Amino acid sequence: MYKTTVKINGMACGMCESHICDVIRKQFPDAKKVSASHTKNEATFLTENQVDGGVLADAIEKTGYHYVSASTEPYEKKKHGLFGFGR
Repeated sequence: MYKTTVKINGMACGMCESHICDVIRKQFPDAKKVSASHTKNEATFLTENQVDGGVLADAIEKTGYHYVSASTEPYEKKKHGLFGFGR
């Protein structure tokens, strides 16, 4: 899995966050744990494959918000239980 963090300008409230999350989910249907923060000016989400930055930028710009940058890094699910062992 991959975690993508997108820097976005123009979000001012919770509704703005909701719009960004909707756009990400629509553009990348396999996206999981999609969240956005207007105070941090960013959104994060998980996908099975790396996302196309150009597609992401276009989708955000079409909403009226301003795409600044994006970074993607490998993501591993955290293990559950004591010392990382499942129960």
